[in-house]
Amino acid sequence: MQATTLKYPSQSVSKLYFMAAIGLFVGQIVFGLALGLQYVIGDLMFPAIPFNIARMVHTNLLIIWLLFGFMGAAYFIVPEESETDLYSPLLAKVLFWIFLAAGVLTILGYLLVPYATLAEMTGNDMLATMGREFLEQPLPTKLGIVAVCLGFLFNISMTVLKGRKTAISMVLLMGLWGLALMFLFSFVNPSNLVRDKMYWWFVVHLWVEGTWELIMASLLAFVLVKTTGVDREVIDKWMYMIVAFALITGILGTGHHFYFIGLPGYWHWVGGVFSAMEPIPFFMMTMFAFNMVQRRRREHPNQAAVLWAVGTAVIGFLGAGLWGFMHTLSPVNYYTHGSQLTAAHGHLAFYGAYVLVVIAIISYAMPILRGREANPQRAQSVEMWSFWIMSIGMGVMVLALSGAGVLQIWLQRLPTTGAMSFMATQDQLTFFYWARVAGGVGFLLGLLAYLSSFFIGPSVDEKSSSSATGARLQRA
Repeated sequence: MQATTLKYPSQSVSKLYFMAAIGLFVGQIVFGLALGLQYVIGDLMFPAIPFNIARMVHTNLLIIWLLFGFMGAAYFIVPEESETDLYSPLLAKVLFWIFLAAGVLTILGYLLVPYATLAEMTGNDMLATMGREFLEQPLPTKLGIVAVCLGFLFNISMTVLKGRKTAISMVLLMGLWGLALMFLFSFVNPSNLVRDKMYWWFVVHLWVEGTWELIMASLLAFVLVKTTGVDREVIDKWMYMIVAFALITGILGTGHHFYFIGLPGYWHWVGGVFSAMEPIPFFMMTMFAFNMVQRRRREHPNQAAVLWAVGTAVIGFLGAGLWGFMHTLSPVNYYTHGSQLTAAHGHLAFYGAYVLVVIAIISYAMPILRGREANPQRAQSVEMWSFWIMSIGMGVMVLALSGAGVLQIWLQRLPTTGAMSFMATQDQLTFFYWARVAGGVGFLLGLLAYLSSFFIGPSVDEKSSSSATGARLQRA
């Protein structure tokens, strides 16, 4: 395998972020599998790790490891796009350790301290910000996240300002700044429940269906630029169209969360119309990925990265687009909201849109960070198998959750008389919950296969070929 060196030495800081992201990803999946088992074995790990704590750890690890992935991607991409080293590699390393320590201590706090006690210990009485789904972090952790984001954005922005400006770096920067600004709504926790849910959705929805989509588009564009050799102008035009549709539909599509929380009825129309359009940018992303691969001017040696990139577009469209569209219109959402269909959509959307794109950039960047253009063929083969095993495992989980959601709605939500109680309905869903556990086990096996690919060296033939290539280069 051909050796290579980093164009800009400061890109090496991204390796720390990628390693942390992968480690936290494993933790997230382990807790997710424990949650799946708790659905069918109710007292599993109780009282040491009750369901609400396991779920909190699972979702918080998802957010933390994706943020590590985004930051690592930015530290790798921005120097190359800007054609200059990072403004401050030392600041990037210091912020890494601060963020990692804050994340680990927060997770340990969830596991070792009762949540009410944790709130008292961390100043929640002074400024109440805890207790909301996905935003359970104690006040010191939230302040730490803001401090880390400000330092990170300063570092990245100064790098962009002193170097070349490209469409990829500018869209990435816009997404990262938007992510940080939207997080500030997590500090707003009004006593009025309607306003509280509005501000909560300003963070959650405008992250995953707004600013994160900009980050995803820029990461996908970068990987395709590097692996296909297609003209940057062509990729830039596609990216601009995708970003425009993502922002238009994503921002006004927030209205599909406003249907039944006490806001005016016109949100049924605004949310319905623009939510129905939200699959468009994801469909465009699918067309974009296939189009770029078909028009490629080179066969890049890192075919695993190409597979992850194409998988991002396809599964992102299925999860965020198709499964989101299933229950986005208000007459349907009236029955499906908060059911297992929501969980099916959430799992497939996060996996397709964000998990896969972070793995795609790691798959492309990690070999370069380790001094070679691509991983050995044996390692890439295992990596590709891991993609299919994880995707099939996720597919089983999503189909199981979708079946559970349909049955749940049929038994509990639709009947006007004689509807089953919540717990009686849950008993009827046991088969689907066991199927979800099976899918989760498959997903974990795929993730372990992915981890193993980092430790697979070249075959004897690849070593011989590499030695011969090196000898020819020396003679030349």
